[in-house]
Amino acid sequence: MTLVVVLLAFVTVPMSISGAAVALPDIGEDLHAAGAPLQWVMNAYNLTFASFMLVAGSTADLVGRRRIFASGAAVFAVGSIAAAAASDIMLLDLARALSGIGAAGVFASGGAILATTFDGAERTRAFAALGSAAGLGLAAGPTLSGWLVSGMGWRATFGLHAVLVLVALAGVGFVAESRAPQRPRLNVSGAVVFVAGLGALVLGAVQGPEWGWASPGVLLLLAAGLALLVAFVVMQSRSAAPLLDLTLVRNRRFLALCMVPVVTTFGFVTLLTYLPTYLVGAGGFSAQRAGTVLLLMTAPVLLAPPLAGGLVNRGVSPRLLITLSLALFAAGNVWLTVIGPSTPVIVFAGPLLLVGLGAGLSFGVGDGMAMSLVEPEQAGMATGFLNTMRIGSEAIVIAVFGAVLVSLIGTRVDSPELAEKVAAGDLSGGVSGVLADGYTHALHVALYGTAAVCAVGAVIIGIALAPKRRETTPTAPAPGDSHVPAEVA
Repeated sequence: MTLVVVLLAFVTVPMSISGAAVALPDIGEDLHAAGAPLQWVMNAYNLTFASFMLVAGSTADLVGRRRIFASGAAVFAVGSIAAAAASDIMLLDLARALSGIGAAGVFASGGAILATTFDGAERTRAFAALGSAAGLGLAAGPTLSGWLVSGMGWRATFGLHAVLVLVALAGVGFVAESRAPQRPRLNVSGAVVFVAGLGALVLGAVQGPEWGWASPGVLLLLAAGLALLVAFVVMQSRSAAPLLDLTLVRNRRFLALCMVPVVTTFGFVTLLTYLPTYLVGAGGFSAQRAGTVLLLMTAPVLLAPPLAGGLVNRGVSPRLLITLSLALFAAGNVWLTVIGPSTPVIVFAGPLLLVGLGAGLSFGVGDGMAMSLVEPEQAGMATGFLNTMRIGSEAIVIAVFGAVLVSLIGTRVDSPELAEKVAAGDLSGGVSGVLADGYTHALHVALYGTAAVCAVGAVIIGIALAPKRRETTPTAPAPGDSHVPAEVA
């Protein structure tokens, strides 16, 4: 029952990201909104989701992981209900921000609950199921949202998210409570500085494409965000009860595993976000057909995590699977440069399957391995930091990738305004063939760039995950050495 409750919530939270994107056109038409206010239906959720993750995880270790999970689920449900009832775009944006805070509580404590409930092979299987659940939510979100928007209107999308989480909340009584044995006071000043710093950094990245990367507002946000995060690190090094224990970050294997979702964002999430727009704009696909084609990339994400978990339990090295998954991202992104405006689906089906397999191999296995490297009393903190890297990188990398696409398209078209329209899938502002070729060129260059990032990431992370050399004679552990359970050693 613990696994069922956590998995149901982990299906819903990413579904609220991918599903809401499909509803944006109808939301804009119904609430008479466009541009930045409409985009903040997505941005507000991602901003608070990323910013509150670490705080939620560390708080869960202190006050109880089940308690934070239940509180997060309740806040998420209230935010989703408020979004479904919103009569104004600003109210909808605020509701989505509230949902993001709740999502942070669910994600940070959910992984910690599994890490403290299961051990050994059971833990590997549980985290493999968690990876499949998150992949299912991400993949099914656009399809379910499309059906609901067509049949019942966009409000039904947020209503579905609320219902699913409320069902999970009803089963929380079956989940055992756990917390750290020692419970110091929450580092409130550290929490405020971290939320403000990461929030400013993500906000600067999100607004960069709209305001201009060299605009004073964006530069101020980015500089303030970096300064506050540096101040946060200094504060944690001097705190007796830190929000983030810096020994976690000094553990090279744990830090390497936290970088896996960052590389995954480059190799997988950017395609999930921008490839449908290319297929509709340059390829002339309908939205429904583009979503169907995307199943080539999302289906392996549902099927591969249990396979990867089974391989780990049979003795295959998690390090090998994770390194292979990142290498598959690099290969798949390079191979995808065969795509063009009139390319048959069968030609680029291979790279989509390859990228999806790469994502499926690392989903769950990486998280499970990361959690096996930390002490149980730090499970919430570790999960919070891991997911902060995941969600924060998604918000920043997606914004930067979009800006790069617009800039590259701008080298082939007449104006920046036209480049933005083309990147959004609107090729009506000029000769469609010329615009489609410009869009294709930009996408190919961007794919080569993401492939390079994934290849370098695979090498660095593979090296960092190498186990420490065994001593030939028993020696006392060195100061600062992290605890490594038997199943990982």
